[in-house]
Amino acid sequence: MKTSLSILALSAVFIFAGCGAESNPEGVEAIATETEQGAGQSGVVDETSNPNIVQVASGSADHTTLVTGVKAAGLVDALSNAGPFTVFGPTNAAFDKLPAGTLDNLLKPENQADLKNILEYHTYVGVLKTEYFQDGQSYEMVNGGKVKITLKDGKVIINDKATISTSIFTSNGVIHVIDEVLLP
Repeated sequence: MKTSLSILALSAVFIFAGCGAESNPEGVEAIATETEQGAGQSGVVDETSNPNIVQVASGSADHTTLVTGVKAAGLVDALSNAGPFTVFGPTNAAFDKLPAGTLDNLLKPENQADLKNILEYHTYVGVLKTEYFQDGQSYEMVNGGKVKITLKDGKVIINDKATISTSIFTSNGVIHVIDEVLLP
């Protein structure tokens, strides 16, 4: 009996030692080389997973202004994280509807807090599918403000202003493409 326990204990030692020898420093290096020095979640290079909100928006010709704003507001890492998030994503045409000079002013470094506030007003923590929306509902956004949902003629309208034209599901949430910029 003692011999069996000794053999079992000795086997366990070899197995654990073998596992330790299998630690792959090359794997650690591979992970390290896939992130930019000092970059957050957005610096991870992963070409096999489904794209996240920032990656999808970056690949959209209709959302270049939104992506520029997300970068200027310092929100790239936050929106690249696991989430889930719902982003009401204004198109370039929606930003073009703002009064002349408004966007240029918001993109200045000294106005980063205002830009961040506006973009956080477009972001909800959690996934809101259009089929979840009911007329008169409101949702609290990341900046603490609330948006109101209206259903009219089969369309979802945010704050009686912005209409959702399509929804794009990503690895960390959903982007509802809208035709107006929401202002808190």
